[in-house]
Amino acid sequence: MSDNNMSRIKNKQNNQQKKKKNNKGKKKKAWFKRIFLTLIGLFLLALVAGGSLFAYYASSTPELTEEDLLGSFSSDLLDSNGDVFYTLGAETRDFAEADEYPEVMKEAMTAIEDQNFYNHFGIDPIGIGRAAFGYVTNLGEISGGGSTITQQLVKLAVFSTARSDQTLKRKAQEAWLAIKLERQLSKEQILTLYMNKIPMAGNVYGISTASEEYYGKPVEELELHEAALFAGMAQAPNRYNPYVNPEEALNRRNVVLNVMRDNGDITAEEAETAKAIPIEEGLVERSDSSLNSQMFDSYLVEVLEEVEEKTGLNPATAGLTIQTNIDMDAQQAAFDIANSEEYVNFPDDELQTAISLVDVNTGQVKALVGGRKQEGQLLTNRTTNTDRQTGSTIKPLTTYGPAIEYNKFSTYHQLVDEEWSYPDGTSLRNYDGNYVGQLSMREALVDSRNVPTARLFAEEVDRADATEFVENLGLDTSLMSKEGGLVDSNAISGTASPLQMASAYSAFANGGNYTEPYTVSKVTTQDGQEIDLTPETNQAMSDYTAYMITDMLKDVATNYNSSVGIPGVPQAGKTGTTNYTSVEIEEHNLPSYAVPDSWYIGYTSNYSLSVWTGYDKKYEEGHWLSNNDGTRQLPRDIYQALMSQVSEGLDNSDWTKPSSVSEVSVEDGSDPAQLPGPNTPESEIVTELFVAGTEPSEISTTYGEDLTAPTGLSAQFDEESNEIAINWDEYTLENEDEDVTYLLSVNGEEISLAETEYTVSEPDSGNVQISLSVQAYGNTGPAATTSVTVPEPEEEEPEEESDVVPEEPAEEEEENSDEDVEDTPDDPEENSDNPSESEDTEDNNSNNNESNNDDNSSNPPSDDSNTNTDQDEE
Repeated sequence: MSDNNMSRIKNKQNNQQKKKKNNKGKKKKAWFKRIFLTLIGLFLLALVAGGSLFAYYASSTPELTEEDLLGSFSSDLLDSNGDVFYTLGAETRDFAEADEYPEVMKEAMTAIEDQNFYNHFGIDPIGIGRAAFGYVTNLGEISGGGSTITQQLVKLAVFSTARSDQTLKRKAQEAWLAIKLERQLSKEQILTLYMNKIPMAGNVYGISTASEEYYGKPVEELELHEAALFAGMAQAPNRYNPYVNPEEALNRRNVVLNVMRDNGDITAEEAETAKAIPIEEGLVERSDSSLNSQMFDSYLVEVLEEVEEKTGLNPATAGLTIQTNIDMDAQQAAFDIANSEEYVNFPDDELQTAISLVDVNTGQVKALVGGRKQEGQLLTNRTTNTDRQTGSTIKPLTTYGPAIEYNKFSTYHQLVDEEWSYPDGTSLRNYDGNYVGQLSMREALVDSRNVPTARLFAEEVDRADATEFVENLGLDTSLMSKEGGLVDSNAISGTASPLQMASAYSAFANGGNYTEPYTVSKVTTQDGQEIDLTPETNQAMSDYTAYMITDMLKDVATNYNSSVGIPGVPQAGKTGTTNYTSVEIEEHNLPSYAVPDSWYIGYTSNYSLSVWTGYDKKYEEGHWLSNNDGTRQLPRDIYQALMSQVSEGLDNSDWTKPSSVSEVSVEDGSDPAQLPGPNTPESEIVTELFVAGTEPSEISTTYGEDLTAPTGLSAQFDEESNEIAINWDEYTLENEDEDVTYLLSVNGEEISLAETEYTVSEPDSGNVQISLSVQAYGNTGPAATTSVTVPEPEEEEPEEESDVVPEEPAEEEEENSDEDVEDTPDDPEENSDNPSESEDTEDNNSNNNESNNDDNSSNPPSDDSNTNTDQDEE
């Protein structure tokens, strides 16, 4: 082949390769172009869809009036008698003009709340996008920010601030109104309106008002560190309240100062100088009105949250009339008990308590104390906190209630208290470190024994049943353990708030009905519209469950009568104590006897009262409870002090047993329960409660057949030997393995024998009464009786002395005399004092029963004086 041909072939191959490369490049470019155009299309589509949705939402936006921006209406709170006890809102708001706010206040506010305030047109597109993304990824709930100061002003003026109302629709409407507002007002006007309107903790609104309340001076005199504090409080006024949480307020203030420094509003030196000023510096003492409102502050916190959550209205600005359920006498009593030394001996001012009083028949919350020795307003309300364990107060809810409701167990149902571990191998102990063996469900609950309770929960109670029972009583099982849902340890402890526990126990008190606890019955708007906030009442359990749990918990109250007893007031209750873990004890060097939480929840036919005590910082030195100093008893002391006051003048009736419950006497120790046999000792008979239709019918044979009087009883007196011989027939039992003992009584002197004969030596003369009974199975049968007469002994006459000496007879005569004398039998009359034997088997049951009871009185008494320290958890 020529060189020319070779060249043509190579050129052709090179051209083909180049063509292939060019085609690949064109295809690649086309693919990228398609992707780009698709993305552009999707973006435009999303933009159009988003714009359409925004326009749709904006079309229903309410009007923003000058009254909304400038005015607000106070709300009146009424107590249970209909009297106004608190006014919330406008009267504690001072409006300041723009020129009254110092520049440092404006800089601090915009630096921390909206750094782009002077540049945007009412909304921050990036922030809106972030909020929209959060809405999509959080399934319809706004999770991020994005609000400008203008939007926040709109929200305060028109919309609810409740988190549940932060929807995409609401955000769109806020944005639309913010854009409109920016066209109508200047930036300075908007910022001034915002600073006049924001809540500043408690009943204080607006920075001008806060300046007077916190520092006692007009707003124009605010210094850098004070302005930074107020700007920081805007995000969460109660959390950053310097009176209540000085440490958090300090940290937040310093964050604002750092941001101002980074923005160039202040120098680094000015920031450090301001940060060096103590947070408490310049703060004035609270006013008398603030001190007075502290008495019902915890209740007020719950009222405001409840109204806003259920109505979406802001009580501070909406001009509402709020009918609450607060009993001012009960509230005052609860506050005084918690904050004075008149009723209870508190060890120090740091120990905290939570007190929740609920009407068991309506579910209305009558009094709340969420802490003691607190300063400030709208403070932490520990009655609704769920970060502490309940201890044994949970046992009736998770374990014993479901066991009765679904399994129809009786209060006698037998359990076993012995060494045991959870299914995962974790060991468990009782509060006293001991085991008592077989015991009834009543005994296990009343003595608060952990092991039989946990075994009942793990082995006999269906977990689904327990979950349903607990949730019917308003408890969230997903929060009761770290794992979420009920776990094995929830048999003896769990996580629930004091208010939830008081309401759950109310269902036991009223026969099984549960009503969600509520502080507000009705809200009336400014235009006269009434909003009923009374929740529905639902049957949470059967009346037999409520009554049987109550009957057992009455025994607990009886055991603690010295600390919780109230004369004339039937009541039931349960103690609860939690423990530090072994790791906590070692890590924080805690004493072995220390516990972090102590509870008592008790109820009458009128009220349910839950009391918790403990320290917020439970690992600090001395911040624990113990029996050594009596602090573990404090919940019972608080309970007795308050319940005795609120029960005065009421009909404190006892609970009536419903027809669904049967009261049955059973033989103690029988398993399953059996009725007492004819010979079951009284000391071995207990009375317990059974769900009607489940009563035991089998009669116990533990103590054998009915005993009868022995037969063949006879007694004979032998004058020569001076003895009484007593004999009787052998007694035969149906149970050959049971031993027979004979109880012989001779003139009242008792002798216990195994033989069928007995000899009385040298008896006293006269009529001797003899009775004989059989003893078997721990009982004594009826007696057979007889009697014998023992004659008086004859006295020998003394021989008379004579002066005549008789002649000696002849030897022959003597011999004849001996031969002639015959033996003469004794005169039968001489035996007349030895009557013929007699037998008397007359049934003397009534007399002998009394004797039997006395004979058995030596049985050890049952220990009803258990001192339940109720230390439940490891």
